[in-house]
Amino acid sequence: MAHHQRLLHLEVSAVSDRIDAEPALHARELYRFYRSDDEEVFALRGVTLSVNAGETVAVVGPSGSGKSTLLACLAGLDEPSGGEVRLHGERISHRPEWQRTRLRAQHIGVLLQSGNLLPHLSVRDNVLLPQHSLPGRPATSVDELLAVVGLSDRSHALARELSGGQLARAGLAVALANAPDVILADEPTGELDSTTEQTVLALLTAQAQAGRAVIIVTHSRGAVQRADRVVTLVDGMTTADAGEAVRQAS
Repeated sequence: MAHHQRLLHLEVSAVSDRIDAEPALHARELYRFYRSDDEEVFALRGVTLSVNAGETVAVVGPSGSGKSTLLACLAGLDEPSGGEVRLHGERISHRPEWQRTRLRAQHIGVLLQSGNLLPHLSVRDNVLLPQHSLPGRPATSVDELLAVVGLSDRSHALARELSGGQLARAGLAVALANAPDVILADEPTGELDSTTEQTVLALLTAQAQAGRAVIIVTHSRGAVQRADRVVTLVDGMTTADAGEAVRQAS
């Protein structure tokens, strides 16, 4: 708990300065399709989603429903075939890749299921890398970030030397390196035991308490229970009123 309170104290002023009337993240009518020979396969079919600063949203649905594709489009890692994504009113989609990369570095922290760490760098250097890529960006020091996620004693370890829970927490430190407005997490607790899962989820929801928008793509009941809102995807579409039903079933 002390770590979480410390994180709020360190970050809340920097984040709150960037909160305005616009949703932190807004996706409008997102479509994404892929061509397979002569066939078009739709991963997203008109998804609209807004997330406010200070809100945690869980995105749930069966495998293949489009959750990871949605997250990639929201992060600017993939381009939607139709529709748009805006960060505090500024469009991130349908722009050159270098512009999307710059906006992502300034505003979005991404926590990937496959891990955020480069294997040849230490935990410390993995966190330093995004900070060095954005000179002049107000950011919490590496030592403070590693203390927040409970990895001060593992700062010089490589990814292969970390447990699953330590990898998830180190990945979160990387995602937080540049004090982003939005956190996007793809199955951050998928391979963790229940105790470690609760630790990681507590760290993520602390980000919303600090004024960030947090979106968690998940199959975890624990993540659903901690979310302020649940969005359910089925066959690339959101299902009306399904979020509350998922929460009650959990």
